[in-house]
Amino acid sequence: MLSVAGLGSSVAAAVVLSDGRFIIGGVIVLAGSSLDLLDGALARATNRVSKLGGFLDSSLDRLADAAVLMGLLAYFVNRGEAQESLVAVAALVGAGTVSYVKARAEGLGLSCDVGLVTRPERIVLLGVGLLTDQVIVFLYAIAILSFITAGQRFLHAAKQLRSE
Repeated sequence: MLSVAGLGSSVAAAVVLSDGRFIIGGVIVLAGSSLDLLDGALARATNRVSKLGGFLDSSLDRLADAAVLMGLLAYFVNRGEAQESLVAVAALVGAGTVSYVKARAEGLGLSCDVGLVTRPERIVLLGVGLLTDQVIVFLYAIAILSFITAGQRFLHAAKQLRSE
């Protein structure tokens, strides 16, 4: 339920962000993401950890990330801000690539818990950018650091595969 609530808060944040209300959106993003930090801990504390729960959580996390960045994209597109729109898309693609590389590596039986900027760091960066009205600067950082992280994960997985 916490994972679903986290997704719901991200969708709410997307709506708010699409209207350009960045501070309120930042508060919603950070508050809603705190729910996501609790779901795994709650599952462990209540002895309800399951593969299905982990799968659901990681899937909803991707949707939540996409929702928030799509909210920003909608705002920039509606204002005719092409460069800002492209940066939002780059952040979205970068974040998705980080997650995909890890999932693909783990699907091959590899460990892949490496990288500079994982989801919690991206959320904090975005939240700070929204709260300080510096969202473009932080979107650039998220995009660049996400592609670096995806590269780190790719190289880490490739090294493991070469040693097999």
